[in-house]
Amino acid sequence: MKTAYSYIAKQVIIGMVIATFVLLPLFSFFDLLDQLDDVGKGTYRTADAFLYVAFLLPRRFIQIAPFIALLGTVGALGKLAVNSELVALRIAGLSPLKISLAPVSIGLLLLVLITILEQFVAPQLHQRAISHRSIALDKSAELGKGLGIWARDEQHILRIGEMLPTQQAIDIEIMYFDHNGYLSTHTYAEFATIFEDYWELNEVTVRTFSANKISSTQASSVAWQSFLNADDIGTLTKPPESLSPAELMRHAAFLQSTGQKANAYIMAIWRKIGGGIMIIAMILLAIPFIFGSIREGLGGKLILAAVIGVSVYLLDQIIANAGLLLHMNPVLTSILPSFALISVAIYFLKRVY
Repeated sequence: MKTAYSYIAKQVIIGMVIATFVLLPLFSFFDLLDQLDDVGKGTYRTADAFLYVAFLLPRRFIQIAPFIALLGTVGALGKLAVNSELVALRIAGLSPLKISLAPVSIGLLLLVLITILEQFVAPQLHQRAISHRSIALDKSAELGKGLGIWARDEQHILRIGEMLPTQQAIDIEIMYFDHNGYLSTHTYAEFATIFEDYWELNEVTVRTFSANKISSTQASSVAWQSFLNADDIGTLTKPPESLSPAELMRHAAFLQSTGQKANAYIMAIWRKIGGGIMIIAMILLAIPFIFGSIREGLGGKLILAAVIGVSVYLLDQIIANAGLLLHMNPVLTSILPSFALISVAIYFLKRVY
């Protein structure tokens, strides 16, 4: 029995590897086509486009992992079914439930790999891709240009016009409010150098508001103790999907502690969790394919699995975007498609078993 289990697990691994070598280059090709549109702008060249796509490979692998799980499982077990090997295994005493444990176990191992990539590999390379592309597209190396980055705490509101990759900010406004909520000072700086413990504001104009008058002073340089640490500054210019789970949780907590909306970051956290659940859901959905009729052959099963996978992916994207726009519960919108798919899979599995 142990030998049979290992054999099935080996076939599932081979199926998922083949699915990876088919799907990952395909999705990366679409990424490359998108990047080639920017070749020639600034210093962005074809080699930069290929490098950008290469940096995104771990992120794309994570995103298509549910498809890999579905197609890999259908391909592996479907091949066994077409070759009558599953029939032989059942005659030898293996129930459909025991046969199903092998792909589910491989799915759990894939989930562990995804978790490691999600925390320690994909975010770092994704952020490096964004930084490299931004620098190449614009010689001034502007990151976050036009975003109008805003942050605040209990007594400050900070606006940053542009962030540069050299730990510099351009076009900064700092508004300080007293304990009664009245604007006390407004500080404007043309640019600032960000150090670990403070910001060095340059070409500064400070307006102070009192009961009777508004006074204005200017200085070439002023040291400012920022309420943002280095991690928060870096996170502000990065899209939520490029952050690791730890970064997302830390920044969401920071935003909530300062009274700001953290919906996009909370949604991104639960989307990652939902993606992991989706891997198991896809494997569970693949198993009933195998124990059904094999008259349509392996090709027919793979085509049907691909159609289902794409449909589930599109539905998942629609629900997630609608949830973000309509301010729906992020937990519900992120994991509902996965659990709905698991419910459907369990229904069909009961019919098989």
